[in-house]
Amino acid sequence: MVKHMPSPIKQLLTLRNPHPLPSPPLFQVHQVLSKTHLDAKSRKAETGWLVLAACTLLTANRPPTFGHLYRYLTRPDLNASTRTLSLEEAVNRAAIIREAALKSTIFVGVPRVILSLAALHETLDEDVKASLRKESTQRITTPENIESTVKRGRALWDSIYTPHADKLHNKLGAYHPDFIAFIIQAYGTILSPLPGVTKTFSDASNIDDPDQGNLSRTLGSVVGIACLRAEEHVVPQLTSHVFGLLKARYMENQNEEDQWLSSDEGTEWVIRTVDEILDGIRGSGDEHKAKL
Repeated sequence: MVKHMPSPIKQLLTLRNPHPLPSPPLFQVHQVLSKTHLDAKSRKAETGWLVLAACTLLTANRPPTFGHLYRYLTRPDLNASTRTLSLEEAVNRAAIIREAALKSTIFVGVPRVILSLAALHETLDEDVKASLRKESTQRITTPENIESTVKRGRALWDSIYTPHADKLHNKLGAYHPDFIAFIIQAYGTILSPLPGVTKTFSDASNIDDPDQGNLSRTLGSVVGIACLRAEEHVVPQLTSHVFGLLKARYMENQNEEDQWLSSDEGTEWVIRTVDEILDGIRGSGDEHKAKL
């Protein structure tokens, strides 16, 4: 058993900026969240805002800001100590943040998701933490549900990439046959909505809610855009998921918010709001500031 890290290896691990990027002062985070949230509220797009804010902060790899998102939602006054939401409202919004983080795994990988979820977990009120779902249910692949999972994943794939769905499927399969199989299963288990009711910003939830945190097809595309826009340098994938959001307008039974988010205006707003949050947490002098 290895009990101690060899000193040369320990020294190596301190090099090349190994830690998450430094987070700005909380008042700066609070300010950009407040500004963008008020804008979203005026457009009746608070669910979309919450999802894109969570994914942007997660991808930016500043875990304390991810935890502060929950604090902002439950205590809009930066200096407040008392939660302003009911338990059921706070659970619903925490579940949406948590679900957006889970879906982000597909786009930015496990490490950043772990760091951000850990920061969220530390920030949650104890009664909210106790009321979040504890067991994985429909996402556990079994012989009985694997066929429906793959079918759900392929349906989401087709809805995003048509008319190029088959061509792209075959191209990725040519790179590695297990790669495309993994993607389709991940789309079915993680990215696509689970069977049941999808949730919005104004809903309530509790420990017995089987649909806790379930996000719509449209919001799944918002996840992809926010992550890939914040990730940078992945424009082919970002372009694909922008088209995916625009195509979500053809989904049946969309609510009013999803209809707007998948419109030309709504999709542009999603991209611009991601940029605004990124600029807000990086600081006015950041060289990567978006120029639109």
